[in-house]
Amino acid sequence: MEPYLEIQDLSLLLVEPSDMQKKVIAKALEESGIKHIEFANNIEETLALLGSFPPDLIISAMYLPDGTANELIDAIRSNERTEEQCFMLVSSESNQHNLEHLKQAGVLAILPKPFTNKDLKRAIYSTLDFILEEEISLELFDPRNLRVLVVDDSIMSQKYVSRTLNAMGISHIQVADNGQQAIERLNCDDFDLIVTDYNMPEMDGRELARTVRQSTELAHIPILMVSSNAGDSQLSNIAQEGVDAICGKPFEPRVIRQLLAQILN
Repeated sequence: MEPYLEIQDLSLLLVEPSDMQKKVIAKALEESGIKHIEFANNIEETLALLGSFPPDLIISAMYLPDGTANELIDAIRSNERTEEQCFMLVSSESNQHNLEHLKQAGVLAILPKPFTNKDLKRAIYSTLDFILEEEISLELFDPRNLRVLVVDDSIMSQKYVSRTLNAMGISHIQVADNGQQAIERLNCDDFDLIVTDYNMPEMDGRELARTVRQSTELAHIPILMVSSNAGDSQLSNIAQEGVDAICGKPFEPRVIRQLLAQILN
């Protein structure tokens, strides 16, 4: 049985070059109940600390003296010892193109500056959801036998979604890099759920959903779309293609849990 943890038990690493911002964010974290905070100024210091101080959550600024948060998360995800590290961005960056890589890499949250304590606390609770693995409760399925196909052209995103499902007791997971590859998998094996991205080469999520719904053999499979474009108008009518639910990136594990319970029950 997993040990019971609360917010005050979490250890955090704050990566922020500005002393003023460090004080502001640290104060907000302490007010949220965090007691264990370490600090780093740049990517080099962060990677060095991860070897001796593996935190439950890294909170990073976007722009650091020796690179960006994109480069930092790439270094973290490319190391087997740290690839599942929980990561959150706190930044005034508003250019969605610059944020897209972090979304695909599986950040728990992207908080703007200034942020609210409510949003900060929600992101911290997402960390707890990752650490405290709790089997999802389903009426019609045993999650340990649930067969899921994760479709995403980003390997980091594939791993992040798979890790989220693993924490819910779902272990039978296959992956595909695009919709075309997904159809090939679906024609060879049986699946109970498809979790797909929207933007992919070869065949995107919308085309995948349409193809699945038009197939008499596959049409019964529920589809959850997880996309960084979830708020765009182009996805507003995606339900017409047979998608059962849509969730944005980054997402909170509890949201995925709720959506799965909804579409699988």
